[in-house]
Amino acid sequence: MRLSVYLRCVDLLETDGICRVSSEGLARRFDLNSAQIRKDLAAFGEFGVRGVGYQVPELKRHLRSILGLDETRRVAIVGAGHLGQALADYRGFRSGGFEISGLFDNDRSKIGTRSRTGVTVYDVARLKELVIQREIQIGMITVPASAAPDVARLCVEAGLRALLNFAPARLQAPPGVRLKNVDLKINLETLSFYIAGSSPRRRREEWPQTPSQPRSHRRT
Repeated sequence: MRLSVYLRCVDLLETDGICRVSSEGLARRFDLNSAQIRKDLAAFGEFGVRGVGYQVPELKRHLRSILGLDETRRVAIVGAGHLGQALADYRGFRSGGFEISGLFDNDRSKIGTRSRTGVTVYDVARLKELVIQREIQIGMITVPASAAPDVARLCVEAGLRALLNFAPARLQAPPGVRLKNVDLKINLETLSFYIAGSSPRRRREEWPQTPSQPRSHRRT
């Protein structure tokens, strides 16, 4: 989503102490399209001054509001394996307005333990109870592919209306539920395809060189 990209760019500008930026300056610095920036932002109102640009703090505030980040969004992670634990401990979520409210699993040896940063692992049977109690809105699915459909159904029954699926299985969401599939393997395969396509060997195979001319024989 381009608005999320703009917010990250504005965060960097603010970190660098820059107070004002034009769409051209934003595009030039972060390799974006200035016309697209103006079009995207204009869809939500007038934030800048023509010929002057945008006030960085004000633009950041507007972007966070548009993205619904002006309030904390609580998240439940279902699957307390290596990936689930790593996501629970990622500090970038906290600074971005997200709070990991708990890890959930059915492994008795994990229930009651904590991640490195202190996120508690709960019995997945308590998911609905804690979603209501803590007003959790978003679910992350980090279980094996075989368990993903059942976990997605459990999340929906618990009242979650936004799901981010990291399991290597393509899930479908019922009406009223927003689901985004994130297949890490597919993303790696896409990069592998790019590397293979740009390799000298592949270029030689796809674009054969013009045959060299035979050497002329000198008459004696």
